[in-house]
Amino acid sequence: MARRLVSSGSPYESTIGFSRAVRVGDVVAVSGTAPVWPDGRVEPDPLVQARRCWEIALGALAEAGGRPEHVVRTRQFLVDRSYEAAATQAHGEVFADIRPASTMVVVAGLLDPRWLVECELDAITSFPGHSAHRLRSARPLARWRSLARIGERGRQGGST
Repeated sequence: MARRLVSSGSPYESTIGFSRAVRVGDVVAVSGTAPVWPDGRVEPDPLVQARRCWEIALGALAEAGGRPEHVVRTRQFLVDRSYEAAATQAHGEVFADIRPASTMVVVAGLLDPRWLVECELDAITSFPGHSAHRLRSARPLARWRSLARIGERGRQGGST
């Protein structure tokens, strides 16, 4: 299977030894993406940073032959919990209807102290297009509640 590398021109790519994105078959992985503008500046606003991260990541995905609706997993890294609303807003602007699996983590720091947000994504391009089916049934929730009640009875000394 062919391996295609996508570069964003980041000065870190050659020194660290990574690609902005890698495509192998139908799978595209986009590396951690920081909010850097082409001239090297970084806006201090966390919402602007989050939007810039997704702009760069989605550009790399497009260069690798993917589209936003192919995204199956996202990760966001924040240096402070207070940036959650901005990161959530920017993510929702792109993925509200796509609904990939997603993780948001607060970290001690990122490579450059100006960076408040970083993101990455994984996509599978074999989907013909956006066809997400959301589980609307209450049955899984009812099953979870039932299991939770059983566990609670066990802690109270009842039978399970």
